[in-house]
Amino acid sequence: MTPENEAATRYFDAIASALKGLEIFMRDDRSPLYRHGIVAKIVAEYIARLEKSFSSWRNRLGFMESFRISRADSGFPLFQNLLELENDRRQAPKRLANIPEPGMLRSEMADFILRHKEFPAALQKTMAERLYLEDIKDGETFGPFTLAQTAKVSVNPKTMRPYYLVHWASFDGTANLPLIYMATVEDSSEPMISQLVDDNGKINSRVDIPLPVDGLLNPELAHRFDDFTEKNSAYTLSPATIASNLDKDFETLHPKQLRRVVLGPFYSAGITENNSTVTEVLSKVRKPENAWLLTWTIQEVFSKAEKPGRKGLWSSEKATQEFFINTDDLEAARQGVSSYEKHALIPHEAYQALYAAGEAQKIFSGYKVHILSKGQVISDV
Repeated sequence: MTPENEAATRYFDAIASALKGLEIFMRDDRSPLYRHGIVAKIVAEYIARLEKSFSSWRNRLGFMESFRISRADSGFPLFQNLLELENDRRQAPKRLANIPEPGMLRSEMADFILRHKEFPAALQKTMAERLYLEDIKDGETFGPFTLAQTAKVSVNPKTMRPYYLVHWASFDGTANLPLIYMATVEDSSEPMISQLVDDNGKINSRVDIPLPVDGLLNPELAHRFDDFTEKNSAYTLSPATIASNLDKDFETLHPKQLRRVVLGPFYSAGITENNSTVTEVLSKVRKPENAWLLTWTIQEVFSKAEKPGRKGLWSSEKATQEFFINTDDLEAARQGVSSYEKHALIPHEAYQALYAAGEAQKIFSGYKVHILSKGQVISDV
């Protein structure tokens, strides 16, 4: 194994352990997100996509020479890897048609060993490529952009409007960070109100809504909404900016809340260089699979009031939202949010190393720390 592939193997072991730990945290009934069951469920779906992507990239090393990550910043793969994975997924059926079946490849490998008395490296690469393509062809990976889904539909009894919980995801190509978005949006379009809301201000029980629904539930706005989310999911845009743009661009859609989960940075001993102190301490952790630290941030902006629209003879204005930005918190104001939470997940052995080095308090200042130990996550340490 080359030094590069050895480093990649250590990286994949570490990120697999981190994502598995994050999945455990999401399912823990003591988790802050567990109180919002549907939020934890949505985030878990995207974590599963990330796990599938990393598993596929690991398989890809069997026939490709290199894999590049953002070592100095996010600790996640470079955006180019996602583009290549998406391209491979689309071409998978065509490429698989030109590669022999696994059984035939195994027979050829056995025959090669018997005849040449050496390892069939070329055939092994072909087999690795086949397994990789079979693994990704279903499309359940974390792509450059994942189209929106409507996960929940309800009615606001005050406004008598239906509202949707919609989620989507993107991988920011500049910051190299996975981003997960969730928005609660009221819909004031007359066709949707008449179809979804009954006389008692509840969801019309005669309408069958097979959730989750791909795209925004409103079919007249679904394509426009997809275009909007794809153009307004950059990490450089604050949640307040995205929510305001959504409010401005759609006359009958009224965003009441926008939540963004920013996964990363990720720190891995001997691989990432995004924090010299963390890197130095993690390098002393005995087991490489425990020498990592995963951070994430949950950002939220919500509407504190709605300014009523007006219709006049010569001009009209749509109803607009007044989003609350917590200016008493300088960091919240900088992020453009009503509130935010910073989380850190770390294996017990790595936390002990940071604590023994006297670095834990400084590194985790402002974070909610969660320790992974023996398949369980301990929070509030």
